[in-house]
Amino acid sequence: MRTRVLFATAISGTLLILSSCGTKQQQGAGAAGGPQGPQSFPAFKIETKNTTINSDYPATLQGQQNIEIRPKIDGYIDHIYIDEGSVVKKGQLLFRISAPQYQQDVNNAAAAVSSAQADVASAELQVKKTKPLVEKEIISHYELETAQLTLNARLAALKQARATLATAKTNLGYTTVTSPVNGVVGTIPYKLGSLVSSTTTQPLTTVSNIGNVYAYFSLNEKQLLDFSRHYQGKTLEAKLSKLPEVSLILSDGTDYPEKGKVQTVAGQLNTATGSASFRASFPNPTGLIRSGGSATVRIPQVLNNALLVPQKATYELQGKRFVYVVDASGKAKSTEIQTMEATSGQYFVVTGGLKGGETLILEGVASLQDGVQVKPEMQDEAKVYSDLK
Repeated sequence: MRTRVLFATAISGTLLILSSCGTKQQQGAGAAGGPQGPQSFPAFKIETKNTTINSDYPATLQGQQNIEIRPKIDGYIDHIYIDEGSVVKKGQLLFRISAPQYQQDVNNAAAAVSSAQADVASAELQVKKTKPLVEKEIISHYELETAQLTLNARLAALKQARATLATAKTNLGYTTVTSPVNGVVGTIPYKLGSLVSSTTTQPLTTVSNIGNVYAYFSLNEKQLLDFSRHYQGKTLEAKLSKLPEVSLILSDGTDYPEKGKVQTVAGQLNTATGSASFRASFPNPTGLIRSGGSATVRIPQVLNNALLVPQKATYELQGKRFVYVVDASGKAKSTEIQTMEATSGQYFVVTGGLKGGETLILEGVASLQDGVQVKPEMQDEAKVYSDLK
């Protein structure tokens, strides 16, 4: 009997301990799973701002003039007066071509002129001699007419001989090749003694006039339409005149110190690329830019009263861009926005989907879900737009 009492007492103690442990676990679980407040997120009010956005376009650089220097006669290169990369002036001697036959042509033509002059003198003498005899009716008038026609023929032959001499001298002048413009000499593929002619594939060299350089860049069809809508003017030339000065970013990432101007645009789209070619001109007083290089043309665009959203406050989904707008009840609503293709530094320029004064989540959008209750921590406007230029 005593054993049964002790056994019942032990079971009762065990149940009491288990009950106590279970109560504590339930209390702990209740404390851990109790209701929590909304999570805090940095937020800001979107307001209109004045800003300048820059659109960058890859460009190829060409001199104002790129002139191929080609021989006009056949011959051997007798002398090269310049070197690759030399700066030359208009009229400066570049090459001399050995072609002795052209000097011989000049000598022959000069001799022909002298012979023709002698023939003219003889014909003139014959006319002078015949004229008084005709007047005295010693000989017939036919003799005078014959002498006059002979003189005319000799005069024509003299003109022809002089023209031949001029042609020979011109050809002889082609043996010396001079620069047609001020510029910089390109590569020289031929060496002394090389046989060249007017039909040679490669030019003797190229002289680039780089006092001004042209930067050629392209806009696709959509960009061209945006350009046409943004700038005022009835014609494309009028719209180009409204463009501000453009900048040039060199291949090493540095800014070129001179500003340029967009001057022309191709009259039609390139069907292969679907783009239109633009040309901007930049002064090149120091010769820093060389023809054939590459750079980036930067076109600024001033925007007044634009809605700017920091890029970190947005996210992209299936090619569309979204932000989280905090509504009056404190819930974060995923909202699609439309933005300009060009950005203003670290900010998107909003063209649709938002209006000024709305509250947006600034950071942590990757962890948010649509419709979640949030506690916005409003950030100072100066801090949000501290990187705005």
